[in-house]
Amino acid sequence: MNSVLTLPAFAKVNLSLRVLGQRADGYHDLDTVFQTVSLHDTIKIAATDESKIVLSCDDRRLAIDETNLVIRAAESLRIRFGTGKGARIRLEKRIPVQAGLGGGSADAAVTLLALAHLWKLGASKHDLLALGSRLGADVPFFLFGGTAHGTGIGDNIAPWRDTSEKFVLIIKPNANTKTSEAYKALDERSLTTPNPKTILSGSQPTEHFDIGRFASLENDFEAVVFDLEPEIARAKRALVQSGAQAAALAGSGSAVFGIFDSEDAQRRAIQAIELETGWRVFPCKTVGRDDYTEAFGELRQLLA
Repeated sequence: MNSVLTLPAFAKVNLSLRVLGQRADGYHDLDTVFQTVSLHDTIKIAATDESKIVLSCDDRRLAIDETNLVIRAAESLRIRFGTGKGARIRLEKRIPVQAGLGGGSADAAVTLLALAHLWKLGASKHDLLALGSRLGADVPFFLFGGTAHGTGIGDNIAPWRDTSEKFVLIIKPNANTKTSEAYKALDERSLTTPNPKTILSGSQPTEHFDIGRFASLENDFEAVVFDLEPEIARAKRALVQSGAQAAALAGSGSAVFGIFDSEDAQRRAIQAIELETGWRVFPCKTVGRDDYTEAFGELRQLLA
């Protein structure tokens, strides 16, 4: 082993998520505002001289073969730069899967950053963004962090001035949603609603996102996901009833999150929420871009 890095892979929430319409390639144009939060996985990566990528994980439910985005990220980087180096990767999973929190994409982005550094590839941020966009629409955002505006399929990223720090409470209910099913339901709803713009929105944020304007928390997927899985709607209501100043679906689900002004308010909400069996609660806070970049230490120049 040549060297080792231990890095956080932060989760995200979408402060706004508008689906603008379906494209000719089958994907959908989005207009979204990403925000990193302090809930994170931990990735320990060691570079090796063996031409093999080995992944292990503390969550045995997670696949550790070539279907995992971490493996795919490492292999894509190796192919792009033609290196014969390998790596041993240990993933400590804390971000729940199938939650809309971007855990897999964050893990992939951190893997790209870490191995570009450990393998001494001389990769630019442009190189990593190009690889990331091919791995998944959310991956490029995690090469920026903080608050950012996403367009296209969500992979065109423009960093925005960070919002003021807020405390966030995430609930992961038992119900799960598949992104493909959520998009399918959204498309079907847009064909039958008398006002399609309520489902496939044409609005676009054009200024700094003010998290204090809680009416700005919008997610077009709520219209269909709450019908598909009423338990997710109950989780959002639990946040609002426990004092959240705003609450919304995370991505296409199945987690929901609430915004609180203080840690005390967040703590009172945890005590007040009557959890259904199996619901998981994650208290965290927003992470601005400066703090996000600083968390990567000597790799931060790749995030600049």
